[in-house]
Amino acid sequence: MEIKHVKLPLDYEKIIALKAGDRVLLTGYLYTARDAAHKRLKESLEKNETLPFDLSGQTLYYVGPAPAKPGYVVGPAGPTTSYRMDPYTPALLDHGLKGMIGKGIRNQTVIDAIIRNQCVYFAAVGGAAALISKTIKSKELIDYEDLGTEAIFKLYVEEFPVVVVIDAFGNNLYQ
Repeated sequence: MEIKHVKLPLDYEKIIALKAGDRVLLTGYLYTARDAAHKRLKESLEKNETLPFDLSGQTLYYVGPAPAKPGYVVGPAGPTTSYRMDPYTPALLDHGLKGMIGKGIRNQTVIDAIIRNQCVYFAAVGGAAALISKTIKSKELIDYEDLGTEAIFKLYVEEFPVVVVIDAFGNNLYQ
């Protein structure tokens, strides 16, 4: 099976070319966010507040990278379970978010938002946190520092390995 190389940020042409089951190596900038950060982002949207970064075309990685050992950018950085972000995800997709990286199933409301907004849901391999961390070349704190490792960070990744689980047409690898 061919491996697709995709430069971030995502756009319509890149997204519609991806199909459920595709193996992909991502290169570029993405943002981290877990449960608490998602909740704050959604609350900011509801209050018409400015977000810490522009969601347009961006990809969120559901991770709280462990602290880095000397000589490393981050410690182990494996994906967290995606369904915990489901209550917040449709609002973020409706405001321009185009990609998500996590692990596990998504609810139908999220799948409908993926189709409506022409987005993509990727899975990263759980249990490969140390290997994944080697693809992370830089890390910059963006906001919510009080959340510690679960703050929002901007990461630069090179050949970050993922699989397309749900494509822009709703095809679902898990089904």
